[in-house]
Amino acid sequence: MRFGCGRDKLADRLRVMTKALDNRVAKCVDFKVFMRFVSDPTIATKIARMKQRVRWGDPVLKQHSVDQTRLEITGDDSELRQNGFSFLVIGDSGTSRHLYNKPQRHVTERMLEHIEDCEFILHTGDVVYLAGSSEQYPENFIKPYKEFIVGGESPDRVRFDQMTFKLPFLPTLGNHDYYDLPITTSVVTNLFTPLRKLLRRRINLDMGWHGSHQGEGYAKAFIDCLQWVAGDRLTEHLDKHYTAKTETGRCLSYVPGEFTRVPNRYYSFRRGGIDFFALDSNTFNAPQPLPKTESGRIQRQKMAVYRADLEAQVEALTVESDALDMDIPEQSERAAHIYAKVEQLEEQIWDIDKQLTAAQRDDDLDVEQLAWLRNRLVASWKDKSAKGRVLFFHHPPYVTESTKWYQGQTLAVRTNLRQVLDDVEAAVGEQAAGRPLVDLVLNGHAHCFEYLRTVETGHGDRNIPWVVCGGSGFSLRRQRKEGPVLEEYGDPVAECHLFLGRTGSGRNKRRPYTALRVDVKYEGDCPQIVLRPLVAERQNGEWRNYDAEPIALS
Repeated sequence: MRFGCGRDKLADRLRVMTKALDNRVAKCVDFKVFMRFVSDPTIATKIARMKQRVRWGDPVLKQHSVDQTRLEITGDDSELRQNGFSFLVIGDSGTSRHLYNKPQRHVTERMLEHIEDCEFILHTGDVVYLAGSSEQYPENFIKPYKEFIVGGESPDRVRFDQMTFKLPFLPTLGNHDYYDLPITTSVVTNLFTPLRKLLRRRINLDMGWHGSHQGEGYAKAFIDCLQWVAGDRLTEHLDKHYTAKTETGRCLSYVPGEFTRVPNRYYSFRRGGIDFFALDSNTFNAPQPLPKTESGRIQRQKMAVYRADLEAQVEALTVESDALDMDIPEQSERAAHIYAKVEQLEEQIWDIDKQLTAAQRDDDLDVEQLAWLRNRLVASWKDKSAKGRVLFFHHPPYVTESTKWYQGQTLAVRTNLRQVLDDVEAAVGEQAAGRPLVDLVLNGHAHCFEYLRTVETGHGDRNIPWVVCGGSGFSLRRQRKEGPVLEEYGDPVAECHLFLGRTGSGRNKRRPYTALRVDVKYEGDCPQIVLRPLVAERQNGEWRNYDAEPIALS
């Protein structure tokens, strides 16, 4: 009894002594400081490191005619082509930051309602937050998705670099999957995190001791990293796992329940007559330098003023957050809102900094990947057995979420993808016969769900349906105040027809987290695609599940 009283007094004393310290170090562990000190590898570094991991261009691979950008999923595909098929999509999911509610698990439970009649799962990037670290996979990926992983009934025993999926899980890289964390930042955050979690005074940040090591965490989790296959065993490995034979060479066989790796950071596969293309948009999203003209100077000044305003908003929110008590539910909810808002503002500041410091570099564009996409899309159109085409990658070219449309990387991705599609349009000519060059584009990055459609853009991306599926776990965002119509130079180029993101305020605040089910059927040779958003919505501390109205794309 005396020991218990002493322990209570010690705990009270500890709270008093550390309250001031907690406020002092708050800025050291706030998300804003994380974003200031996190490093994003250069595009050249991302490409080079990923090539090393897959032994890109190795003579042994060339000798065996291996196509390292293609995979085939084992199993009878003819029935899918005849009867149609379905698949699931999620994105921007990888966080365990929510202490009292688990949106990632609620979304998983929605997916489990449909998993029996779906063929595979696509992930549009940002698999784990905040820095793509291998140490974040157990809490932020393996436990939330344990039902999809062999041995997942005992998630603590599953190693992130030895995961095998019960059905195909096919991801693409997000920006957070590439981020790195300098040692100084990681030491400060980890020294103070236990204390702060004990006192429950701050939001729990998903920050470990290191970052992604230039995407190494993602690579070890999902990619067939030949770099770690001993040289004398490489041929044996290829003979065992690269058994599929295609017109482009031998390629990796994806065997659910046995061997579930993708061959590269970008790749393609065919299922049910549809060609799917997974892209790494992190290597063609570099903002272009501002022009060295009077208009460029004025634009630079405006951006600097806007940046200062964003900084002031961050500082005000940080001061407010420091005064909140996480033991009080209303203040805890407010802290969660502030966290999401600061994350949004810091992303905008970072994008402005990238634009202000952008320089013309020959290695700031992944020419090789874009050429691959162009050639494979043309080949798909010329192949009569290919009935449709789907692209999925992280950064959306078209988006009405509140922060993304005017960002430099959005423009860069849209410009580069347009050039590819313009080239495809020129190559296939009348063969498209009025159909969009791509039947569906799936993206993440914006923390919401939205369905958009381009109109006449003057480019090969006209009349394409675009879906942003980035609301599967991380803090949701609102739609921009300018509304659903996107314009370029005063002319409309796209319109959002459905937006599911954060709305309302106070007790009326709604947070609809989402996954997407996509149904594909055929009438003749053209695929008929229907989108079915699966929603797990939190409002006033309560959860409810519902399906949004189906969206027929044709």
